[in-house]
Amino acid sequence: MLDSMIATLDNALKTIGGATNAARPYPQPPKSGKPPDLTPAERRAAGALMRVNHVGEVCAQAMYQAQALTARTPQLRSSMKEAAREEGDHLSWTRQRLTELGARPSLLNPLWYAGAFSFGLIAGRIGDAASLGFVVETERQVERHLQGHLERLPEGDLASRAVVEQMKVDENRHAQVATAAGARPLPWPVRLAMRGAAKVMTGTARYI
Repeated sequence: MLDSMIATLDNALKTIGGATNAARPYPQPPKSGKPPDLTPAERRAAGALMRVNHVGEVCAQAMYQAQALTARTPQLRSSMKEAAREEGDHLSWTRQRLTELGARPSLLNPLWYAGAFSFGLIAGRIGDAASLGFVVETERQVERHLQGHLERLPEGDLASRAVVEQMKVDENRHAQVATAAGARPLPWPVRLAMRGAAKVMTGTARYI
């Protein structure tokens, strides 16, 4: 348990500090000539959206680490850690894209991490089926959120679109894996509360 707690703390520091590296290559847009240059307004708009996506990945790291810590079975613990590794790719990709756009991560990342970690701990302590249900609901919400971003990103921002599209594919797979593993659907008040918390987070992270 002590080793797990130390590893979890190390992950938190790396996540918040930006000291993470992707295991998979950075997604690239299809090669179709030189992409159009973004205007300053388009770069600001894309930067705000990618900052929100980066916050989502900070929260994903926190959630999966907490759920791995509280998992009742080695199989679920391993599954949560594997998902966290894939989300680590997303974390690295979104931070790289923020840098390319000249934007910064959210100043409130420590707060977002702490909040998501608390949600993950609560879900994990209730039981594995509830923990998996929390994953399914979270990933479904994230998938819808990413689809919304694909509709709002500047048309010429092919680089951001490539990152978001790959993230969307991965989130869908995580939800499917959790469902197959025995996820229990969450009560509607819990789902509603999660959506409300996500709305506050995304609305704030666009600017701070």
